[in-house]
Amino acid sequence: MKYLFCILTICLCSFSVSGKNIESASNNIIDDNWIIDTSSKENYNGVTLANGRIGLVSGAEIFSVSEIVLNNVFDKEFPGGVSRTVRAPQFTNLKLKIDGITVSSSNTTNWNQTLNMKEAYLKTSVKYQGTQIDYTLRALYNLPYMALGVIEISPDRDLNIEVINETGFSPELKSTSSHFKRMRDMEAIMPVFVSEALSNTGMKELATCSSFIFDYESPNNNDIQNVEGNNKSIHFVKRLRKGVKYRFALVGAACSSRDFNDPKNEAERMVVFALRQNLNKLIDGHKSCWNELWNSDIIIEGNDEDQKDVRLALYHLYSFQRKGSRLSISPMGLSSSTGYNGHVFWDSEIWMYPPILLLNQELAKAHIDYRSDRLGKAIQRAEMFGYKGAMYPWESDDSGEESTPTWCLTGTFEHHITADIGISFWNYYRVTHDREWLRKEGYPVISKVADFWVSRASKNEDGSYSIRNVVGANEYAQNIDDNAFTNGAAKTALLNAVKAAKILGLKPDKQWNDVASNIKFHYMKDGTMMEHSQYNGEMIKQADVNLLAYPLGLVTDEKSIMKDLIYYEEKIDKVNGPAMGSAILSVLYSRLGNKDEAYRLFKKSYIPNRRPPFGVLSESPSSNNPYFATGAGGMLQAVLFGFAGLELTDKGIVQHRPALPEEWKSLTIKGVGVEKKTYIIK
Repeated sequence: MKYLFCILTICLCSFSVSGKNIESASNNIIDDNWIIDTSSKENYNGVTLANGRIGLVSGAEIFSVSEIVLNNVFDKEFPGGVSRTVRAPQFTNLKLKIDGITVSSSNTTNWNQTLNMKEAYLKTSVKYQGTQIDYTLRALYNLPYMALGVIEISPDRDLNIEVINETGFSPELKSTSSHFKRMRDMEAIMPVFVSEALSNTGMKELATCSSFIFDYESPNNNDIQNVEGNNKSIHFVKRLRKGVKYRFALVGAACSSRDFNDPKNEAERMVVFALRQNLNKLIDGHKSCWNELWNSDIIIEGNDEDQKDVRLALYHLYSFQRKGSRLSISPMGLSSSTGYNGHVFWDSEIWMYPPILLLNQELAKAHIDYRSDRLGKAIQRAEMFGYKGAMYPWESDDSGEESTPTWCLTGTFEHHITADIGISFWNYYRVTHDREWLRKEGYPVISKVADFWVSRASKNEDGSYSIRNVVGANEYAQNIDDNAFTNGAAKTALLNAVKAAKILGLKPDKQWNDVASNIKFHYMKDGTMMEHSQYNGEMIKQADVNLLAYPLGLVTDEKSIMKDLIYYEEKIDKVNGPAMGSAILSVLYSRLGNKDEAYRLFKKSYIPNRRPPFGVLSESPSSNNPYFATGAGGMLQAVLFGFAGLELTDKGIVQHRPALPEEWKSLTIKGVGVEKKTYIIK
C-alpha cells in the first residue's frame, strides 16, 4: 500500500468524487456527496439543524419543526426530579394559504427533502396544484441564537397568498405573553412578534422573537399584522403573478435567562438586527462559517455511501458545538431535549472529543473549558464522599453537580468519568503543546484528578492497588472490583499527571506513580484480560477491556490485543449495546493490519443504527432515539485513528500504519492538528 503523509495544507484542497452535481441555494455547484435527498416519509426520523446554541429538529411536513432544543438550558423534569434540557417556544410554526386554502400534505404532491451538509440547510419542496413551493431552513451559525427559514413560491397562475406564523408552546412550558410590536426608529418600521414563557418549574425565563424579511417586490412592513382574534400569530397577504418567483423569509431568535439577564429584549434586538440586513448577507454569513468548518474534512474516494455516512457524522459534531461556548456535548447533541436529559457523560471526552481534537482545536477546547468551569464542584463532590482531589459527576448539567437520577447506581459509582476528563486534558496538550494553557488551565484539573485516584485506590497486602465497588464502562456489572477500564483509565490519568508536572518544572506527588505502577488487572488462564475481578463470561453492554489497547494504549502486545478482541466481540450485547463498541474493535484491527475485519466492524458500528430517511444514528440497533452523537464519534475514530493510522502521542499527532479498506480508492484527512496538515492514503 502506498500512502502520502504529512502534506502541509497551504491552501484549501480541492477534490472530486463520482456522482452528479446539483445546484445549491446560492447558485454554486456542489458535489452530491454533500447531499442527502429523500422522497419518502416512511418511518421518518428528523435531521437536526444546529449551531452549538440551538437545535431545530426537522419534521416531515413542509414547514414543521418538531422541537427547538436549547443547549445547556435546564429545568427539572418535575419538582424534585432531575434536570432536563429545556425546549424553546416554537417560533417556526408557519402556515401558508393559497387562495384561502391551507397548504398541507393532503393537497400537495412531489414532496422532497434535501439536506445540504456543506452549507448546513434543509430544503423541503412540494407542489400545490401547479405551484412550486420550497422552504429552506437554517440554524444560523453566524448568529447563534437564531434560525432562518426562506420560502420561495413559483406560481403557475395569478394567486393570493396569506402567510401566518404562530408561536407554539410544548406542554412543559408555561406561556406568559405573546404580542405583536411595530417598532419605529426614524423612517424604519420593524414589526416583531414576541413570546415569553417560563420553564417547567419556573427555573428559566424563555423568550422568542420573530418577523418576516422580504425580498424583491414585497408588502410594506405596515402590512404585517396580528392575526385577528389570535394573539399568538402574525401574518401578511400578497398577490402573486404567474411565472414570477416570490421569495421571503421567516427569521427568529430564542433566548433564555441562562445566557441573558433580559432574554426578551435580547431576542428583539437580534431580530431587529436581522431585519436591517440583506437576506443574502445573512445566508452568506452562515455559509462562510460552514466553509471554515469544512476546511477540516474527511474525503473518501470510491464509495459514495461511506462518504455520506462519515460526512453526516462530522456534520452533526460540528453542528452541536461552537468555539468559545465553554459547552460540551450530550449523547444526543441538540437533536433531542429528552435524550439522556441533555446531560454530559463520558461520551464527550472518550467518544466525541478525539475526532474534534484532531480536526478543530477551537471546538475541542469548548469541551474541556466546560470541565474547567466545574472543577470547584468536582472538588466539593470528592469531599462529600470522603475522597481527595476532584470527583466529576457521571451525568453533568449546567450546575456541575451530579444529575443522575438517585436510583441509578451509575451516578454514585461510575467513577471512570473523572479519569476520562483528566485524559482529555492531557490529550489537548499533546496536540497543541500549549504550555501556558497547561500551567493555568490544564494542570489544575489533571493534578486534582490524580489526587482523587490516589485516595480512591486501596492498597493490597502484596503492594498492589485495587479500585473497589465501581460501575465500569460495562454498566451491566455493578458494584464490582478492579474493572479493567476504570483501572486502566485511572492508571493513564495518574501517569499523565506525572508527565504534566515534569513539563511545568514541578515535583509530582510520588503516590501518583506508585499507584499507577501497581494498579491491579485480572486475567483468565489463557491470558485474556478479565473485565473485572469476578468476571465469568457474562454478556457485556459495550467495549471495556478493549479500550485498554485503544485509546488508552496500555496493552501493546499484538497477541494480547488479538486475544481480547476475539473474546469480547462475542460478549458485547448485539441488541441493546450502544453503537460505539464495534468502532473500537475496528480501530484495533486496523492497527493490527487486518483491514477487512476493520472495515466489517466499521460498518457494524453504525449500519444497524441508521434510521430513515437521512441515516441519522440511533443509540442501539433496537432503539429509535437519534441523533446519537456518541456513535458518530466512534465511527469517526474508526476512520481517523484506524484506517488513516493517526495517533495522539506525547510528541503530537503521528501516523503509523494506515489500513485503507479495499472498498475505498483513497482516504484524505485534511486540516489535522494546529498545523492543518493533510494526510492522503492510497
